[in-house]
Amino acid sequence: MNIYVGNLNYKVTQEDLQELFSQYGEVVSVNVINDRETGRSKGFGFVEMTVDSEAENAINSLNGTAFGERDLKVNQAKPREDRDSRPRSRDRY
Repeated sequence: MNIYVGNLNYKVTQEDLQELFSQYGEVVSVNVINDRETGRSKGFGFVEMTVDSEAENAINSLNGTAFGERDLKVNQAKPREDRDSRPRSRDRY
């Protein structure tokens, strides 16, 4: 299961998330999203876990808890929208 982790402190690393989520089960991958231009964290990331029940336990246990001085927003990740389907400001005119 792919898990969205939001409201991350900008100093949180992939290793930090790996350590946090591995307390709940096997973690396949961790990806903290960074800004392309600055390289700075955007304050959210994704964690993939192999066993759905372990992932659900992690979501239920960690959502709303303090980590890195911020309360985490943790839920099942939704599929990414196709970028072409979203309106762009230049398409309005």
